[in-house]
Amino acid sequence: MDVLETSKLLDEELYSRQLYVLGLPAMQRIQRAKVLLSGLQGVGAEVAKNLVLMGVGSLTLHDPHPTCWSDLSAQFFLSEQDLGRSRAEASQELLAKLNGAVQVCIHTGDITEDLLLDFQVVVLTASELQEQLKVGTICHKHGVCFLVADTRGLVGQLFCDFGEDFTVQDPTEAEPLVAAIQHISQGSPGILTLREEADAHRFNNGDLVTFSGIEGMVELNGCAPRPLHVQRDGTLEIGDTTTFSHYLRGGAVTEVKRPKTVSHEPLDTALFQPRVVAQSPQEVHRAHCLHQAFHALHKFQQLHGRPPKPWDPVDAEMVVDLAQALESLKGTEGEPLEEQLDKALVRRVALSSAGGLSPMAAVLGAVAAQEVLKAVSKKFMPLDQWLYFDALDCLPEDEEPFPNPEDYAPVGAGAIGCELLKGFALVGLGAGGSGGVTVADMDHVERSNLSRQFLFRPQDFGRPKAEVAAEAARRLNSDLQVTPLTYQLDLTTEHIYGDNFFSSVDGVAAALDSFQARRYVAARCTHYLKPLLEAGTKGTLGSACVFIPHVTEDYRAPASAAASEDASYPVCTVRHFPSTTEHTLQWARDEFEGLFHLSAETVNCHQQALTSLAHLDESQVLTVQQVVLGVLRQRPQTWRDCVLWALGQWQLCFHYGITQLLSRFPPDKVLENGTRFWSGPKQCPRPLEFDASQDTHLLYVLAAANLYAQMHGLPGSRDQTVLRRLLKLLPLPDPQDLAPIFSSDLKLASAYAEFGPEQSKQLHEALEIWTVGPPLEPLTFEKDNDFHVDFVAAAASLRAQNYGIPPADRTKTKRIVGQITPAIATTTAAVAGLVGLELYKVVGSPRPRSAFRHSYLNLAENYFSRWVPHAPAIQKFHHWKWTCWDRLEVPAGQPERTLESLLAHVQKLNGLRVRMLLHGKALLYSAGWSPEKQDQHLSRRVTDLVLEVTRQVPKPGQRVLVLELSYEGEKEDVTFPPLHYKL
Repeated sequence: MDVLETSKLLDEELYSRQLYVLGLPAMQRIQRAKVLLSGLQGVGAEVAKNLVLMGVGSLTLHDPHPTCWSDLSAQFFLSEQDLGRSRAEASQELLAKLNGAVQVCIHTGDITEDLLLDFQVVVLTASELQEQLKVGTICHKHGVCFLVADTRGLVGQLFCDFGEDFTVQDPTEAEPLVAAIQHISQGSPGILTLREEADAHRFNNGDLVTFSGIEGMVELNGCAPRPLHVQRDGTLEIGDTTTFSHYLRGGAVTEVKRPKTVSHEPLDTALFQPRVVAQSPQEVHRAHCLHQAFHALHKFQQLHGRPPKPWDPVDAEMVVDLAQALESLKGTEGEPLEEQLDKALVRRVALSSAGGLSPMAAVLGAVAAQEVLKAVSKKFMPLDQWLYFDALDCLPEDEEPFPNPEDYAPVGAGAIGCELLKGFALVGLGAGGSGGVTVADMDHVERSNLSRQFLFRPQDFGRPKAEVAAEAARRLNSDLQVTPLTYQLDLTTEHIYGDNFFSSVDGVAAALDSFQARRYVAARCTHYLKPLLEAGTKGTLGSACVFIPHVTEDYRAPASAAASEDASYPVCTVRHFPSTTEHTLQWARDEFEGLFHLSAETVNCHQQALTSLAHLDESQVLTVQQVVLGVLRQRPQTWRDCVLWALGQWQLCFHYGITQLLSRFPPDKVLENGTRFWSGPKQCPRPLEFDASQDTHLLYVLAAANLYAQMHGLPGSRDQTVLRRLLKLLPLPDPQDLAPIFSSDLKLASAYAEFGPEQSKQLHEALEIWTVGPPLEPLTFEKDNDFHVDFVAAAASLRAQNYGIPPADRTKTKRIVGQITPAIATTTAAVAGLVGLELYKVVGSPRPRSAFRHSYLNLAENYFSRWVPHAPAIQKFHHWKWTCWDRLEVPAGQPERTLESLLAHVQKLNGLRVRMLLHGKALLYSAGWSPEKQDQHLSRRVTDLVLEVTRQVPKPGQRVLVLELSYEGEKEDVTFPPLHYKL
């Protein structure tokens, strides 16, 4: 059971999304970890799956019990062919296939003290209390992290004991704060002023910080962490700087994260003195009652040799009596807790405790796996110490009758999307004769998917995700009727996902990665009155929501999240006055697009360019100049030519371009009102001097030269040593050979400004030269291409050096520019489980709003919240009331309705001044406000009028024309429910 060599390199492509959550040091610790997992029913399978996907070094399985029918409802590694085999042996092969870098072993003997000493973490699932106490005592004694995870029907329990002195190296998911420095005074204390005033409010008194990149007061660079004191005016005290050099410019202050120490009680103590994760006193009391319910269930098992029978009121009352007879719980100081046991709650737990449900296993298994990762990585604060999660809201309302015991029979089963599909297969959704599940995903399987999406395997690379996931789901449940669709769901595919498609579905489960896509799908569900189950994750944050027509509110994207997704920066700020890391990254990304994509397309379309440059904007003209009129006067023929061009680009962007800017706006320039031009967020830049011995300088030239070579169909080179030697032989380009010309208002010369006849002639001549030979290859930025990312990272870092801005490292650059959402398997599995719980309510008989739950979790900070959705907002105008789910429905009729007939229906609005629009164009007006021309059209068919006004005909299969009704009054404008004109 020895772990593979710990010196093995981390597969950054496989774990790319996970690295953005955990970081490299934590991932390296995870790769060295050895975990023992005992119990391979539903929860155990979920824990194992998540740990293997996330790359734990070694996982040893222990479960000698034979597979039985009831296991198949939540244990997705087992099938009918495994009945009678031990769960551990039956699960090992499929688990090992999830990740070849993880050793998946089996232990067939008893759990002994000697065995436990060989592991860092031990997890027990579906275990008896006596076993938990025995193993927990040994683990606590020897400093082995110990977890217990279990579900009983719709209630789950998780316990953590990481010992009495466990150090958390990185308690939170948040990145350390980094802020640009405006000024530092000499004195005691020295006063630090930040460039952005808002940054000061992100720091707290006592925070430890370090400094880097400071010019002048260099004594602070790399110093030991210093404590901060935040002043009322937003400045920061940083201690004595009296003897330090005078501050000149630049630099960044960076927060230093402090380790925290955790002390846990052993299980035999924590059982009677529980510390529970809860957000309110009411939640604490409920958790204590659930704690006693679990203890009573263990007592019942010990007394009767079996669990309570499902929905048996006699057994349930016995569990309630056992819970009442338990020793009173104690508080953190050992004092008895004066709490009243909620007997009704314990009774509901006992009645429903026999079922094994896939969504519950998914939630508890995900949280338990995350706690294992906390134990081995020392990243994020562990649970303190008990977590209870219940979904008893899935049961019928109090006044509804419970099932009869004789009606009960065990259920057999014959990313977020993958996790949802797995859950659907296990619960049998779409497995009936007329049921079915449609999987829609336009993407293809990539290597990075394998660390989170367990339905995919290496042999699936390049195949459509929808098809692979559908095949895998059928293997989980052969009765599942699943149809894969590989078309994107958006405006362009409404001929596929149109009226016919949505009329055939009963609901939608969405796991989309952008708020734009979420808003679109939610709008379709509102239009077709379909329930929507919506889930999303970002790192350790997760949410699961349910939207039911006429019962709950409709979907609304968070304002801040939607705004940040659509955020853009002023062009002038990005080009000439950057003040944040994001500005430099946007500039570098624009450079890539201009140099290696736009310029190639422009050269390839040279006929149009030679005819006229007036159609090009200034950025296009600039990029053509940079590529065509740079230091080269003909197409590159060799690697040396490409290096020379890249060196010229470096000089242009980071030296000559800055000197040109400063010639227009000198460092001491003062505006007419007396303020300095270079002040506040507008920082005075400085030109850089090229130095091939500096890694960032070399990386820029290496990446740019390779991209330029690829664009021209030439071979490149990765040899940095050879490149350094070559750069020593090449002279720095003469400024006269560099392209940009600045006009007085700081706009670059273009076809509209100073780009005159002579420059146009030169460009035409150069384009003529460039068109000799094959077309250029426009390069499209790819986040997984090393040279693409290296270029952007180096360009942004050098730009940051120009302006004294804290640079982003390569990892952060790739995440931001590649628009990569951090993700891990545990959060994905947890939110899929939460969605699965709401699914039970959606597919059953109609439920009141009080039955449904929105959910939010933060696995890093142990925050879990579930709440009842809001009711749909009621809008009112005069006597009329409606919600977002309401609409006016008007059948076209046979023969088709005329405009006069439709107006008669609209007159129900009592003659209000109402406009009717289609696709934003005015179609007709209601009675009481009729334009003169409308009267002559009263006898025309509605579809004829639609064609005349919109120049559009109904699409094939379209069943409804959606007409907008709006009121235009003197004091207010009102948008009424849509009018659905049924074709």
